[in-house]
Amino acid sequence: MESWQLRFDTLEALRLSSKGRLSYCSHWQEDEAALEGCVAPVELSPYCGWVLDSLGGQLAQEITPSGTSTPKQSTALPKRASAEKIPPGSHRSSSPPSSTEPSETKENDHSLLEINQEVVPAVLSSKVAKVEGCIRMYEEMHRLKAKERLRQRQEEQEQMVRAAYAQASEQLKRFDELRELKRHQEFQELQEVMEKSSKEAQGQQEKLKEEHRHRAKILNLKLREAEEQRQRQEELERLRKEEGQERLRRLYSIQEELLQLNQQIDPNYRHKDLPRIDLSAYSNRGNQICGLVSGLIRTTSEKGFPTQTDVASTERALQEMRGLISSMQQEITAALEEKKRKDEEEKKQKQKELEKKEQMKSQTPAPAQQSGEKQQKEGLQVKTEESIMQWYQQLQDAAEQCVAAFSEIGNCKGNTEVKKIKTNLQKAATIPVSQISSISGSKLREVFDKINNLLSGKPVQTEGQTVSVTQHPQGLEFVCYKLAEKFVRHGEGEVSFHHDSAFPIAVVLSGIWELHPRVGDIFLAHLHKKCPYSVPFYPARKEGTSMEEYQRMLGYEVHDSKVEEQDHFLKRMSGMIRLYAAIIQLRWPYGNKQGAHPHGLSYGWRWLAQMLNLEPLADVTAMLLLDFLEVCGNALMKQYGIQFWKTMFFIQKSYIPRIEAVTSSGQMGCLSRLKNFVQKCLRAEEIPLPKGILTPSFWRT
Repeated sequence: MESWQLRFDTLEALRLSSKGRLSYCSHWQEDEAALEGCVAPVELSPYCGWVLDSLGGQLAQEITPSGTSTPKQSTALPKRASAEKIPPGSHRSSSPPSSTEPSETKENDHSLLEINQEVVPAVLSSKVAKVEGCIRMYEEMHRLKAKERLRQRQEEQEQMVRAAYAQASEQLKRFDELRELKRHQEFQELQEVMEKSSKEAQGQQEKLKEEHRHRAKILNLKLREAEEQRQRQEELERLRKEEGQERLRRLYSIQEELLQLNQQIDPNYRHKDLPRIDLSAYSNRGNQICGLVSGLIRTTSEKGFPTQTDVASTERALQEMRGLISSMQQEITAALEEKKRKDEEEKKQKQKELEKKEQMKSQTPAPAQQSGEKQQKEGLQVKTEESIMQWYQQLQDAAEQCVAAFSEIGNCKGNTEVKKIKTNLQKAATIPVSQISSISGSKLREVFDKINNLLSGKPVQTEGQTVSVTQHPQGLEFVCYKLAEKFVRHGEGEVSFHHDSAFPIAVVLSGIWELHPRVGDIFLAHLHKKCPYSVPFYPARKEGTSMEEYQRMLGYEVHDSKVEEQDHFLKRMSGMIRLYAAIIQLRWPYGNKQGAHPHGLSYGWRWLAQMLNLEPLADVTAMLLLDFLEVCGNALMKQYGIQFWKTMFFIQKSYIPRIEAVTSSGQMGCLSRLKNFVQKCLRAEEIPLPKGILTPSFWRT
């Protein structure tokens, strides 16, 4: 009994062990399924149930009441088990444990309790080993099945993922297509809106263009009307000026005739036949008439041009003067007739007295001739003073000597090296002069230093090349000549169009002149040749001189037998005179202030005096005087004081009328400006500073 009891305990332990293994396998499968999300719950196969049932049945048969056993059945079980052994690698579907498992377990437990505990231990151990092997086979089989299902589930999941990815891709494509469609629709709508707005804008623009054209037509009409009105006004003004000038000339002629008539009524005049007749009343009235006419002319000159009423008043005064002369002659005639009726006895005595008087009169022509010669001396000159002409000729000779001194450089067509030196020296001399401007004082000082260094023999940079006058023995003479020539050309070109540029050019030239007098002398020679009025000098035409050559001597430019226009000629002369007037009053601020100016205000005063001693030229003299006084008048006023104002009065009272006498009606522009300038200055007793003068603050820039 004890052996059977031991066998039963062993079987019970085996059953519990197998049940624990099954539950462990089931739990492992559940955990694996839970982890993978794709494994089904563990199911026991029918084979495993059959093994347990057969084991219990065999044990029951072997244990009989008599305690005998059936060896055939005990040997059949292993064969069956070995026959039904599952080959490795095969798959058998397993189903989950059925609901009848608890009842079967209870029945087996009940039957096992009835078994006799006296089972042989050797038989039990062999069966336990078989069952253990079956269980392990089952576990391996179930594990393989679970792995296969897991793989299948993974493939299904991958297929589902791919399907979802494909579906998502298709949806994304549909979404992109829809978005592209919406964008295209929006673009079309925007394009339609833009086309619509563009059409509206074009329509508006066309309307604006049409309005602009309409307004332009109106403006053109108004401008044309304004231009026509201006032309009419200019024509009326021209006619008014011509009429005024004609009336003014009429007034002057009337005044001249009045003066001539008034000379016939000298209070000291005694008729040779009527010495006792007193003509003082006629003389007083004649003087009154002349004074009235002179005051009238002075008043009309200040206002502008005389009116017809003024001319009528002067004509009435002339008629009155003629009537006065006629009355005087009638009185003299009556007295003569009365004289004839006198006693003939005194005839001889009177004849003697007359003879004496005739002798006295015969001695009077000599004083008359002397007074005529004195008038001629005190009148205006035609030629310049001899001393000035000698100075002019000395400067021209100096310029010719300078040209002869650089003859080798001047005629260097065959020598390439000398030609290159000539070109570089000419650029080094002329380019800095072209850079002179009134931008800043520092820039002007740089230009001065370049020119001064070149003339001093120092090397200078020109267009990337080093140039020096020491490169050729005749280099300094060549540079002096070209530099002076460039200054004159700058005056007749730049200054004639921009009057303010005369002062920076003049101050640089003044500084160079002070350090290098040779340049100043050659500059004056060039200036006098280009503008003889800067001497002043009116060249006379000599025998054998052609008209073209004479025009060049007067300062005109002649090209291909064509003389330049008068306006261009006057502009050039104006530029050179303005440059000359600026030079004589300016000094280089960084030079030696203790020394005298190389060509100062005394030369300007001499020029003005000599100019007023010469007969005026139409259109030229008025322009030169105006330009000179505008630029240099303030400096001359400060230097010469009352003498300068006497000169201004002389210009107003004596010289301007002489200019008017030789000026035609179409050349009165410069004369009118000169007259207005002189009148304003005399009225204000001040000469204004010239426009563009360099102030001390300029040199700090």
